[in-house]
Amino acid sequence: MNTIRSGAADAPQYKHAIDLDTLRLRFDTLIDEVLSYTFSIEALSKALAGGITDAGAILRAVPVCEGRLLEKGIGLIAELNPDLIVLTQNLRLPVTRTALDLVEKNDPKNYRFLTLDADTGGRRGYTPDLILVNRLTRLAHVVDVKRSLGSYEVSRITELKSRMLAAALVVPDHLYREHHRLVAEEVRVVILNAENQRSDIAGGVWPISHLDHLLEISGAGAAIGSLRTCFHSRINENWTQASRSFVRATAETPDIAAAAPAPSDEKGSGQKADGSASPSVKRDSGPENVVGFARIPRTGSG
Repeated sequence: MNTIRSGAADAPQYKHAIDLDTLRLRFDTLIDEVLSYTFSIEALSKALAGGITDAGAILRAVPVCEGRLLEKGIGLIAELNPDLIVLTQNLRLPVTRTALDLVEKNDPKNYRFLTLDADTGGRRGYTPDLILVNRLTRLAHVVDVKRSLGSYEVSRITELKSRMLAAALVVPDHLYREHHRLVAEEVRVVILNAENQRSDIAGGVWPISHLDHLLEISGAGAAIGSLRTCFHSRINENWTQASRSFVRATAETPDIAAAAPAPSDEKGSGQKADGSASPSVKRDSGPENVVGFARIPRTGSG
């Protein structure tokens, strides 16, 4: 058994730990599911044959698929902690003007004991990637997974955190109403950044290497890093094979333009033999800190 210990600095050792040998097959299956359609060798070859527009479109889909892979991977690892309930469906939370005002215009100590009605409605909302609930401690984490925050301006990150905190005010009521009377007495929010940069631990922006603390599973952050590495490796392998297939197909295709007779000097380029122009071709109330940022446990705590 190959057990991964926590890679986070000063991390406490949790009673649950990653067994990479057990996870590897499940990771491979997960990657196969993500790559099976969009990034298969056949799909990549077709995109190359379609030209730069098609190739560009399929490459722009990589971050989207990677984000989906990270969400599923975190959910898969979280299953190793039997105390955790992982929610991924029916998570849209209302964000009202009142809730935003509470968060943006007040010190957290003035609203951390508040819980708002989930039926407040409103057109604005926020849908987290995951909500993790510890059934023993009744602590819920509202999780937003980002592949990278490199392109995010500070104001955009601040706005996202405000929406998350405002949405967190309705989480206890939402869980009780929509998820089989599930109880959360404390709600914290966290943005997980897979690139492990631009962290603000106290402000709720964590590198994904700190996933151990969120799931209380030693080695969780390192396992997700391994999943990302395997995903990129598989895409590169498929891209290389697709490129070779495209080059072979191109070499085997007769060069019709080279085989055609040269145009007469009497006719300008772009004209048919009869003198007409050739057509152009187009391609187509409870415990303290009910709501707040996620916190890393002290060394030695469970």
